[in-house]
Amino acid sequence: MVNSSPRTPRSELSPFRERRQSQVRVLLLGAVGAAALFGAASSLALLPAHAEAPVNQGLVFASPPSFADMVDHVKGAVVAVKVNVVEKADAENPGAGEGLPPGMPPLSPDDPLYRFFKRFGGPNGMPNGGPLPHSHKGQALGSGFIISSDGYVVTNNHVVDSATDVTITLDGGKSVPAKIIGVDKKTDLALLKITEGGPYPYVQFSETMPRVGDWVIAVGNPFGLGGTVTAGIVSARGRDIGSGPYDDFLQIDAAVNRGNSGGPTFNAKGDVVGVNTAIYSPSGGSVGIGFAIPSEVAKDVIDALRTKGTVARGYIGVQIQPVTQEIAESLGLKSTSGALVAQAQPNTPAASAGIASGDVITGVNGEKVEGPRELSRKIAALGPDAKVDLTFIHNGADKTASLKLGQLPSDKEAKAETVPEKAAKTSLSGFGFSLSPANSVAGAGKEGAVVTELDPEGVAAQKGLRAGDVILDAGGKPVAGPEDVVKALDTAKKEGRHAVLLRVKSGDNMHFLAISSDPS
Repeated sequence: MVNSSPRTPRSELSPFRERRQSQVRVLLLGAVGAAALFGAASSLALLPAHAEAPVNQGLVFASPPSFADMVDHVKGAVVAVKVNVVEKADAENPGAGEGLPPGMPPLSPDDPLYRFFKRFGGPNGMPNGGPLPHSHKGQALGSGFIISSDGYVVTNNHVVDSATDVTITLDGGKSVPAKIIGVDKKTDLALLKITEGGPYPYVQFSETMPRVGDWVIAVGNPFGLGGTVTAGIVSARGRDIGSGPYDDFLQIDAAVNRGNSGGPTFNAKGDVVGVNTAIYSPSGGSVGIGFAIPSEVAKDVIDALRTKGTVARGYIGVQIQPVTQEIAESLGLKSTSGALVAQAQPNTPAASAGIASGDVITGVNGEKVEGPRELSRKIAALGPDAKVDLTFIHNGADKTASLKLGQLPSDKEAKAETVPEKAAKTSLSGFGFSLSPANSVAGAGKEGAVVTELDPEGVAAQKGLRAGDVILDAGGKPVAGPEDVVKALDTAKKEGRHAVLLRVKSGDNMHFLAISSDPS
């Protein structure tokens, strides 16, 4: 089935698209005079009521800034991106191809209608009993911008994901074919090339980043309407919205809607400071919270895609997490700065340099690291084979290690461990969970204790423990079985320590969490 209506790519709404609000509060500000808003002269000539002169005679108002000249200069480089796609009904695209009535968009498994059709519909969950299609055709509409006279175009990866062909609509309305040069899913960027000869008008990335409060202008193709300009300011920088490992978004209040994805955010000089990517919206429309990939990130990724067709990132081989206040107290740290190493993977640069589980990485090449995302971005940006000096805390002492970065490998699929119902259990009812020896649970390994039962309202669950997790260390000591976890909790309580640090394996991932030694 061909859907002629614009499709909003999945990441358009980022992780916020599932959120709903039962009530919207509107704050109305008191009316403010034009003089206050636009900087009018402080002394105004007041005309008597019977005066015959126009009411605005003698008044001087300062005009708000106009971006018309700048827009005229850059609009020729902003394009609409139309993509024909084939969506598959699989685990990566839940809800697609569920055999819903014509015109109804795919539903998320969290949607009540999805569960209704699954329960009360015909075979395969279809409302009319028809067969469940494996895939269907559709269209995606987004935005982009030209960065060279020979027709290279920047857009979002999610705009061209699953594309069978791509068409670029230029500012004058002409449509030209394009091909995908490369994509980078981790930053949601893609580089296209117009296959029809140029030259084309183009824009460039800014060499300086905007400050919070600076004017920005978003240009794009919202709702498929064509070239649209909105203005606002940079509301915040360094936003992490949970969309990827290198989140470092600009937050802007210039209106960004569906179809703006991949379009540019300009500064007042007409240079690109960001690539519009996601919005926060309870309603699906702009509420003044949009997110753009900053130019300092985008231009490096685009350069790599243009020259190599792919992005190679630096890699040290550690699983890291934030240092919470409880974890800092458990490790005797003075602050929560840095990235806690949950695991140093074997045969990696970090392991070779002596970095181990429980260490806290605090700096890269003399620059302080505040948290794990900052560390990830710094290491990735340096690239493979770069030589770096890492500062870290090991057993309470500051250390420095020099190492050569590897190349970030492809993503691995994490598989959840299965927990049989008949495994021998040790109950820690006060904490809200039960444990079994790891060697009694298939796939859990030979060491540690597996969480076989978990009270979702218990202390452990509230701290992040999950059924199927394997506890490998408790209180800094290896766990051979459930009794070692019990002993660590009892010892901490007797010694007056408020929390016990656990090193936990969840699927293929390692992390630390701290639980209270006394749940009462």
